[in-house]
This record gives sequence, C-alpha cells and structure tokens, in this order.
Amino acid sequence: MHTVWKGSISFGLVNIPIKLHAATENKDIKLRQLHKECHTPIQYQKICPGCQQEVKNEDIVKAYEYEKNKFVILDEEDLEKLKKENEAKAVEIIDFVQLEEIDPIYFERSYFIAPGDGGVKAYALLREALLKSGKIGVAKIIIRSKEQLAVVRVYKNTLLMETIHFPDEVRKVEDVPNTPSDQELSKKEVDTALLLIDQLTTSFDPTKYKDDYRTALMELIEEKRTGKQTVHPKEQEAPASNVTDLMSALQASIDKTKKKKPATKAKKNA
Repeated sequence: MHTVWKGSISFGLVNIPIKLHAATENKDIKLRQLHKECHTPIQYQKICPGCQQEVKNEDIVKAYEYEKNKFVILDEEDLEKLKKENEAKAVEIIDFVQLEEIDPIYFERSYFIAPGDGGVKAYALLREALLKSGKIGVAKIIIRSKEQLAVVRVYKNTLLMETIHFPDEVRKVEDVPNTPSDQELSKKEVDTALLLIDQLTTSFDPTKYKDDYRTALMELIEEKRTGKQTVHPKEQEAPASNVTDLMSALQASIDKTKKKKPATKAKKNA
C-alpha cells in the first residue's frame, strides 16, 4: 500500500511511529471528453478573463477573497513555512470517547494505521487498550496542508484513523428547506410503515451490495470494444518547420524581385 502520511501518534507518554494508508479507493469509471468531429481528447487551458491570455502555472498566485473582488495574496514561502511548522507535530490523542457519541455525518475519510520502525509493541498496546475499553481516541492531524480532526479506533486486527469534520463544517439542519415539522399521521399509516421495516430488517452484509451502474457501464464498454465500435483521433498534419517557412520566405522574395526586374530594364532602354 502507498504511504500517504508518516509520523507518530501519542497518548499520554506513549509515542508510536506510524504510517497512514488510504483504506478506501474510488472505483468510479472516468470518461474522457472527445471532439465529436475528429475524436481528439479535449484539452483545458487556464485563461485569464481580464487579459484574455493563457496563464502558465508559474504566473499564478494563491489568494483569499475577503470581499467581492478584494483579495489577500498568500506567498508560497509563507504557506510552506506554516505547513512545515504544523506537520512537524506528532498526532496527539486528545480525548477518549464512545463511538456511538459521534454522528456519522461527521465522518469523512478512512486510513489504515501501520506501525513504523520500532513501534510494533506500542501499536499493539494501544490497539488492545482501545479494544478492551470499548473507546475510540480523538486526535488532530495535518494532512495535505489541512488540519483535520480525527478518531482512532480498532478495525478487525488493525488501527484505523478516520478524519471527521469540525462542527462548523457541518451545515445547520435548520437551513434544510421544506422540512415538515408536525405532520399528522394516522396510526394505520405508522403501523404499516413499521411492518414494512420489520419485513426488510436483516443483518448488515456489505458483500451483498453491488454497484449495478458501474457493472452495466463496464459491460457496455467491453461490448463496444470487442465489437470494434472504437474510434481514434485523426492524424494531425505536422506543422511546417522553420526550415520550410524560411524557404517559403526566400522563394517569395525571389519571385518578388523577378517581377521588379523588367521595369528596371525598360528604364535603362529609355
């Protein structure tokens, strides 16, 4: 597995060198966009709407828009310094809580935690302590220049870190439009709904759920591929080289000179 973060995690005086590995992967099928006429993949350019010119990466700076069209420019040196100052800190478990106390809306992304060099025993100690206490640890970590709140828990025989949203990142439920408040429901309607839930209740088995759309899309792609329903970009004509351009310019100059010569001779004869 690819290591996405390397550092240490501590609780109390116990310090554990660790490595983080992404626990999930995106299986979405990526589709390219082609030009309908020649089937060439579309390219996207960074254009400055003010100058109407293409902008290179080295000509782009980062800024924060504090008001409409008013910005504070942030130098890469300042951001890099800030990043290094925070990333140098070890991940410290701040609190221990019950997993059930955290609503799933807070959870963001999962990472497997592997012990680093010399950290196997301390890793096993934390795993056993969490397992027997039934608690999870709450910690902070810097990943990709962003400070994240996270929880550390046991998953099978491994420690798992899950980044979670800060409270101000979760939108207020009061802002959800058209949510019914006190809706009158008959006893028969409620009992029927409960009966349906009871009939569909089972033990959660993640292996029984499949991405039907992704499977169907891959079958369609394979069917078209094996049926030779494929396309490729048209071959582009090679642009004229500088040599060709130079020869054209020279030839044009010669032709232009030839046209002027008869007029010169006529003047001499006169």
